[in-house]
Amino acid sequence: MKVCKRCIQPDTRPGIYFNDQDVCGGCLWEDEKKKIDWESREKELQDIAEWAKKTTKSNYDCAIGVSGGKDSTKQALTAKDRLGLRCLLVNCEPEGITEIGRHNIENLKKLGFDVISIRPNPKVMKSLVKRDFYKYLNPVKITEYCLWASTYIIADKFDIPLIIQGDSPVTVLGTRLTSHVGTDYDAMKADELQTLSSGWKEYVEVDGIEEKDVYLFHYKRKKLEERGCRAIWLNYFLKEWTSYDNAVFSKEHGLRWRPENFDRESIGTYLPYFQLDGDLTQVNQLLKYIKFGFGQCVDHVCYDLRDGRLSRDEAVELVKKYDGKCSEVYIKKFCNYIGITQKEFWSTVEKFRGPMWKKDGKGNWHNTYLDLLR
Repeated sequence: MKVCKRCIQPDTRPGIYFNDQDVCGGCLWEDEKKKIDWESREKELQDIAEWAKKTTKSNYDCAIGVSGGKDSTKQALTAKDRLGLRCLLVNCEPEGITEIGRHNIENLKKLGFDVISIRPNPKVMKSLVKRDFYKYLNPVKITEYCLWASTYIIADKFDIPLIIQGDSPVTVLGTRLTSHVGTDYDAMKADELQTLSSGWKEYVEVDGIEEKDVYLFHYKRKKLEERGCRAIWLNYFLKEWTSYDNAVFSKEHGLRWRPENFDRESIGTYLPYFQLDGDLTQVNQLLKYIKFGFGQCVDHVCYDLRDGRLSRDEAVELVKKYDGKCSEVYIKKFCNYIGITQKEFWSTVEKFRGPMWKKDGKGNWHNTYLDLLR
């Protein structure tokens, strides 16, 4: 196991790239950004926007998938105010949406957008969340299928020529150099992303689930491409695109963060503007920590390290204090949701515990990744 020499990203992230100097793909992307001709990319973005306005046969120029959070608020306002596009926003409502999540979606509406909200059949969703928990220890896997696919489905139904996505996960997470997805602005290839690449058809194998039950979990890419629809990653074109900048921008336009006194240990991170719309994601970050040795706090300190807002020592201290923490309230809520006991939950979790975990002299599990941060 190794750790990036610049940030503290471990090499246990699926698909992560490290060069021969042990620098991760996320840090290398930051290097590449400094060499980009951003004025040229801005013009390219404006040209795409003008193409969409001239091409559309719909009442809308573009479709944008939104959670109501920092990135989607920035996407929507950039498209409307900076590019002059008529936007249709598509929200895939998470299971157990939070009060903050509801506020932020309502905030987008008040900013002057048409919004379509989609919620898949709750019985189907619950069955597949439970199945993914037992099979992958990833209960949000199926929710990400719908989160991504819904915008493409709506664009197809409304004959909208342009789909605008936020940042390509492969650039910010550092997997870009092990995949051709995200090496350009083409977001039509979103179905090849790490979580989605196993394919939606595996869900038809689940007892009682038919193909028509998973309509909202995949999009017909070939059909969209044949009619000339385009999909783009907005972060490919914009220099001023970071998690922090997007959060500050969106807060100025009505986005609600967690309160200043929020319990950082309950969600395993120090930042108040991530994972605002659903509690299921908090449990998933705990599960990621068990499988791969790191949770969302590591992700967040890496972003802040690359942006120069933290020192390495500060980052390590935050990770040791918060990473992998998750309130029992969220665990209990998840267990009740899929109908299992907490004993069943933890016995399943243990089956997926990663090799970076070793037992100490007292028989307690110890994460050896933390030893590499000293």
